[in-house]
Parts: sequence; C-alpha cells; structure tokens
Amino acid sequence: MSAHTGTCEEASSMRWGALCRPRGCRRLFMAVTFAAAVSAPLACAQDGGSSPREPGPVFSDSGPDAELYGAASGYPVGTRGTTTQLDKLVGVYSHFGEIYPSRAVSRATAPWQFKRAPEPSITYSFGAERLSIADYLKRNPVTGLLIARGDTILYEHYQYSRTDHDRFLSQSMAKTLVAMLVGVAVSEGRIKSIDDLVSTYVPGLAGAEYGNTSIRALLNMSSGVEFSEVYDGHDDIARLGRALFVDEPKDPAAIVAQFNTRTAPQGTRWHYASVETEILGLVLRSATAIPVADYLHDRIWDAIGTEADASWAIDGSGQEIAFCCFNATLRDYARLARLLANDGAWEGRQLIPRQWLLDATTVRPGDGHLAPGVATPYFGYGYQVWLLPGEQRRFALLGIRGQVILVDPASKLVMVHTAVHQKPSEPGGLREPLALWFAVLQQLGQ
Repeated sequence: MSAHTGTCEEASSMRWGALCRPRGCRRLFMAVTFAAAVSAPLACAQDGGSSPREPGPVFSDSGPDAELYGAASGYPVGTRGTTTQLDKLVGVYSHFGEIYPSRAVSRATAPWQFKRAPEPSITYSFGAERLSIADYLKRNPVTGLLIARGDTILYEHYQYSRTDHDRFLSQSMAKTLVAMLVGVAVSEGRIKSIDDLVSTYVPGLAGAEYGNTSIRALLNMSSGVEFSEVYDGHDDIARLGRALFVDEPKDPAAIVAQFNTRTAPQGTRWHYASVETEILGLVLRSATAIPVADYLHDRIWDAIGTEADASWAIDGSGQEIAFCCFNATLRDYARLARLLANDGAWEGRQLIPRQWLLDATTVRPGDGHLAPGVATPYFGYGYQVWLLPGEQRRFALLGIRGQVILVDPASKLVMVHTAVHQKPSEPGGLREPLALWFAVLQQLGQ
C-alpha cells in the first residue's frame, strides 16, 4: 500500500451554494441489520511493536480491493443511477452532496483546531489473530479512520485517494444529529415536551397513527407503527426513499402518513424504522420555523469550530431528509464526537443540555425493551443513538456500509470510521471495528 504523509489542517476553501443540483434518481439508504452484527466476544488490547509516526494525517491511494472500487478510473462518482455500483461507492460516499440536492451547512466563522500527538502503537485481537491498526486498514475498506482523545488527534488515516478535504456520507449517523437538535429545541421552549403528540407540531399528520404518537416514542423508535425494512425494493423504506429522493415538490407529511397501521402500543416495542427520524425532522422544522440544516449550523456546527462546509440532502420540497445523508469531513465528525463525549459542552459552553445527553444515552427504568441485549442481541437504543452493553456509558452512531462514530464520555476517546463495505449490512460486520475500539479504550483510555 503506497502512502504519503501530510499535516494539512485546513479544509478546502470552496464555498457551496444553498443547493447542489442533482444528477439522477436512485435511493441509497438502507438501515443496518444489527441482530447479527456482533456474534463473538470482543478482543482485548495488546502492546504493539510498531514505532510511532510523526503527527499528521496519512493518505493512501490504495486500499483493500482497490481495483474493484474503481482505482483504475480514479474512483469515479457516477450518477444517481449508478450510486450502488461497487466501482462508484468510493466516489459516491465522498460526493453524495453533489449528486443529490443538498442544503449547505457553512463552516464555522472561527475554526477550532485539534492538537496533534505522535501515533500510538495500537494492536487488537480478532478471532485467533493478533493484528495492528495497519492490518485493520489492509483488511477493511475504510475511507477514513480518526481516533482522538479530548482535544488531541492520535490517529488519522485515509485510503482510496480520499483526503481530509472530502465530505463523507453519514448515512444513519445523521439520525443522532436530529435527536440532539430536538434536545436543543426543547431547551429553547420551541418543543414544549417530548411527550407531546407529533400532530401538535405537524398538523398534516393529525388523524394519522404517527400523528397520534409521542415525540419520545419516535426518539426511541418505539412507536408501534408498522414499517418494513427488508430491502427487497418493494418494502416501506424503498417506498419512502422513492417518494423523497425526487425533484418534484411533494408534501413530506403526506408521504409519511401512508404508513398508518399500529401493531403495538407505543413505548412498548423497539423496531428500527427510518420513517420515525423523518417525522422528527418535520417536527423540528415546524417547531423552529427554520430549515433543519440551518438550525444545526446556528446551534452546533458553527459553535464547535468546524473547518469545512458540510451538506444535508433535501427532498423535492426542500425539507432535509432527516434519517440520513449528512456529509462532512472526518475531522468535523470528530469535533461533533468530542461535543458528545463532553455531554454537549464545548469549551465551557453548553450547546446541548447535559441532561438531554444523559437521557439520550441511558435506558430509563421501565424501558427494558430498549436495553442492550433486548432491543438487539448486542446494542441497546436511546434517542436515535446506539447504546453499548456494559456498566460504562458508551454509545455509537451507525450507518450502512461501515459508517461509525464511537464515543466514551469517561475517557473522552472517540473514533470516527467511514467505509465502503460491498454490502449495506453484513452479519458480524461490526465485530472487527468494535474489537479495534475496545482495544483502543484499553490501551489509550487510562
């Protein structure tokens, strides 16, 4: 694997317009299947033997199966009609905001910079093998991997000719952004209570089952409303995507109102349903009277000193597609992770209420259906965020094809991981990233 080293801290100075125009029409999103995501014991850390690198990001033109991912053609972006082709994934997952209509989220007026430290030696065990972090990159189609502790970046590598200027697609990691913005809106009195019904804020859903569901139930994905995500091209998530990822101005409330059969009392059963985040986006837009992307910029993105513009895909009506498709640089995702690791505080300023972060990442007594090992065989679920098992409070933002942000509030360690797995989700697909994460925690979390 050929690599060259750099220390560039500044992202591209290119400023995006309010809309990045489209090129085609195909829905990307597919929720991660977590039932079999972790099916073996996780590894412990071991002392590594490689020498530390000088501080700074490391770039590689190659990566695992680079030829399959379009290396010979420069990792082409393609068009909407080719976004799921294997040789287009690298390009699509770093240029999504240029393929689909998107609203820009401007970088901070005063960027905040991470410090740097020499790369630590990191090894992990996976199965019967003892592996280094360099082995991890050789084995996994990672486009970017960043590890930070507090205000210091410890490790930052890119593959497949991606750089620290690229804006990586979040997929369902965006769901956690929506939940954090709901918390801000509650603190500002724009949303009176998360026990309010959705129809209080979205009159277009009055009389529908989702309109008669509480905001809290949507945050926990426990509405009890039927929504299928079996990924056969004919299920509910496919119908939702086809309706939203078009240029025609359709009413998003009318689109989500078609899912209207309740099969369980709300607040009693966890069921992953991307439509519920979409509705939270409608609640936010109504309650704040400004676009979700603008609210993110004004309350969080500017305040955490982001260094690059981001973007959020929008539907034909101009509404952000809340359940996915936020795009940002790796270091700006790390800034967001640092904010979450500090329970919503940034440099002495509380941007997201601390109690909201605690509530979002803790299972309440009586909500056993959300607990790790119950909601899924491994993860639990909070407010649009995945909860790791164990006594220590740790949580994750997850998206298909290997998008992961892992947060440990106790040690202030975070890991940002973007990737282009060949399949949207694979049984056991999260085992190795989690093995690496727990090794990082053991080696560097003291």
